[in-house]
Amino acid sequence: MPVIKVNDKNFEPYLTVAQIAEQIERLGNEINTDYAGKRPLFIAILNGSFMFASDLFKQLTIEAEICFIKLASYKGTKSTGTVITSIGLDESLKDRHVVIIEDIVDTGKTLSQFLPQLHEHQPASLKIAALLHKPEALQHPITIQYLGFNVPNKFLLGYGLDFDGLGRNLKEIYQLIEE
Repeated sequence: MPVIKVNDKNFEPYLTVAQIAEQIERLGNEINTDYAGKRPLFIAILNGSFMFASDLFKQLTIEAEICFIKLASYKGTKSTGTVITSIGLDESLKDRHVVIIEDIVDTGKTLSQFLPQLHEHQPASLKIAALLHKPEALQHPITIQYLGFNVPNKFLLGYGLDFDGLGRNLKEIYQLIEE
């Protein structure tokens, strides 16, 4: 995987297609075991999680449903600190087993503001599946039950992660080369 340029920034390879697929298969197997006979509802957070959500959902052999919600707190390479909800949740969560699908958890601000809203709907259980987690960046306590990778506190791109809207379509994950 070569160094790539998106907008005015250079990115180097970080995670390969094979590494990503291996972790998603592992997570799918864990979820299949944990939710056998429970018919969970997955809530994928757009835009970033769409590739992860799709690939994870394909690994499931259990009965499950999926819906999407849009939450945002990024502009460029920095978090704005403000969580914006763009698309609401139409599904009833009462007494449902719910799994949030997130591409990356870094500061935890987005989920720390979203999870209490979900708890108000009285789900039977509420867990998080995240492909990536930046422990060094975490500012709000978030427990991730299904985690693909712990990653350094660097700006990442690809596999759904973007830089001002670009790069989501990359099959691999790249990290910003600090200049």
